[in-house]
Amino acid sequence: MVNATLPSSGEICVDAANDEAFRRLDTADPWVVDVAPAGAVLPGYHDRLVLTSGAPMPWHAYTGGQREALIGGALFEGLAGTRDEAIRAFAAGDIEIGSCHDYGAVGSLAGIYTASMPVFVVENRSHGNIGYCNFYEGKEPRRLNYGCYDAGVHERLLHVNTTLAPVVGEAIRRLGGVALKPVIARALRMGDEVHSRNAAASVLFTREILPAVLDMVADGVPGVRETMLHLAENDYFFLRLSMAAAKASADAMVVPGSTLVSAMAFSCRGFAIKLAGLGDRWFEGPPPIHEGKLFAGHTEDEITWMGGESPITETVGLGGFAQACAPSLQDYQGGSPEVMIERNRQMYRIVHGDNGHYRIPLFEFRGTPTGIDARKVLATNVLPVMDVGLAGRDGGQIGAGIIRAPRACFEAAMAAHHARFGAS
Repeated sequence: MVNATLPSSGEICVDAANDEAFRRLDTADPWVVDVAPAGAVLPGYHDRLVLTSGAPMPWHAYTGGQREALIGGALFEGLAGTRDEAIRAFAAGDIEIGSCHDYGAVGSLAGIYTASMPVFVVENRSHGNIGYCNFYEGKEPRRLNYGCYDAGVHERLLHVNTTLAPVVGEAIRRLGGVALKPVIARALRMGDEVHSRNAAASVLFTREILPAVLDMVADGVPGVRETMLHLAENDYFFLRLSMAAAKASADAMVVPGSTLVSAMAFSCRGFAIKLAGLGDRWFEGPPPIHEGKLFAGHTEDEITWMGGESPITETVGLGGFAQACAPSLQDYQGGSPEVMIERNRQMYRIVHGDNGHYRIPLFEFRGTPTGIDARKVLATNVLPVMDVGLAGRDGGQIGAGIIRAPRACFEAAMAAHHARFGAS
């Protein structure tokens, strides 16, 4: 996101700024146009940089699974030969840590990016923003983004680099890009909310690229069959596309004075938000409030925080803000249809408006609640809800559920907004 020049108090009308920020978000037109290594396309990227989720922190502040994921990323990229070498290199600054959002990217859970990792390149054709997200590693619970790195994780990451990403990227380029907004809108009507449930969206995207894939088979392109089988068995493949689409859409929201939320993310230390009217500044608070359903054999005391930027989907009116589209999530993350519907209705109390494209059939096709207004969060004490996977202290996914952003983030953001612009 590019910082705007912020005017002084008295030069802005907050309501007008929010109208414009919402308009930019609602008219966003994200297209996936390419797949390329992070080091080749992310602005300012260099070979000894590893990206992770949340507001920027120094190396010593990272703990638990997020720290382990950073070490795993360094080992995968060959930046260090052993775990101890990686730790020393991070501590000395020989390997740099960056925040995904600062590079136009978003990361799932620990959100690890290294230079060789392929990313989806998503262009917002309405406003020119570019958003990036790396690939889903597969359905194995032990994944790098869940704080795990071993021989199996290494092989799966290498498989993404050498087989899956080249095939998917070639298909996208042959088509001249794929419009993501229509895919997301239709997936909502088919039972997804495109955060914790992406089954329909993954199938719809596969159908979009099928003509190019068939031509690639005829042309003898290697790895096509293997890639299509991977897409067929991984319902979460589309999540990374929905995240990149949301990032490209939300970054267009920068309007001085706006109180709408333009990003939400967390690290192992806490949760943070950005406001569209205050540029790239993060406003931090404690870890999110959570409830959920654990996989068999796991207990509540195992839950740990190791980062997460997939709430960028809720930022644009998806995920927890479209929960009523996906009642089947109750079996995955707990709760009941009645609870999910009521949560979704609550979100209308804290947003600027109804989405003009993403609609909820159960609510007579009303647009999803979109454009979280920090003022309304504080006035109502209704906290934004997000659908997430839950990580365990020993790495890996151990369940799923919902989280709510802590009130402290919104208090800090509005205090800074008042200091800059006066009463709003």
